[in-house]
Amino acid sequence: MTETAPCSLTIDIWSDVMCPWCAIGYGQLQKALGQLEGEIDAHIRWHAFELNPEMAEAGEEQAAHIQRKYGRTPDESAAVRGQMRSIAEGAGVSLDYEGDGEAPPAMMWNTFAAHCLLTWALETAGPEKQTELKLALFRAHFNERRNIGARDVLLDVAQSVGLERAGALAALTDPEIATRVRAEERQAWDMNITGVPAMVIEGKLLIPGAQVPETYVNVLRRVAEKTAA
Repeated sequence: MTETAPCSLTIDIWSDVMCPWCAIGYGQLQKALGQLEGEIDAHIRWHAFELNPEMAEAGEEQAAHIQRKYGRTPDESAAVRGQMRSIAEGAGVSLDYEGDGEAPPAMMWNTFAAHCLLTWALETAGPEKQTELKLALFRAHFNERRNIGARDVLLDVAQSVGLERAGALAALTDPEIATRVRAEERQAWDMNITGVPAMVIEGKLLIPGAQVPETYVNVLRRVAEKTAA
């Protein structure tokens, strides 16, 4: 019997490195791909979406930011966080501080420079290394509570996944990369992407939000069947 080769699918993910639902959505996607092992060979690329493009360099404390932006009371915010952490746990994703000692305050940062770094990583090192960097940035933000808007932090994170520090520094000051990041953000709006994560399968089918693994399994199988037909 001849084995059927896996169907190769490209998954483009618009996402922000401060977005907990983006980390959760990726965890759910990985569970789905685990169920589809041998059926689908996924190639993941990350694209820029800023949840807070006007965020000041100094950042903003998370609870104050959520209250200001969404009008939630502290009790409402705590309830949402509890629900989100429960879903994250099911997805195999930690959103909790994992460092030593008392946790620093949870902050929101300007993420444009992080997106420049991710765009550079994709162009120079390929999608797998870009994903490795993306996950390292998630860890830096959620689990280590580092300032992912700070240049030195971004360079340290890039270096930690094997990317060349001097190249990363150049990327952060390259106007052409900044232009490409802005173009990706405009593309999201052109595609009516107003929230993240947003996954586009083979440039055709948009999956909004963080879905359960079964949803990803069903959609990916459907696209694979159409691709093979």
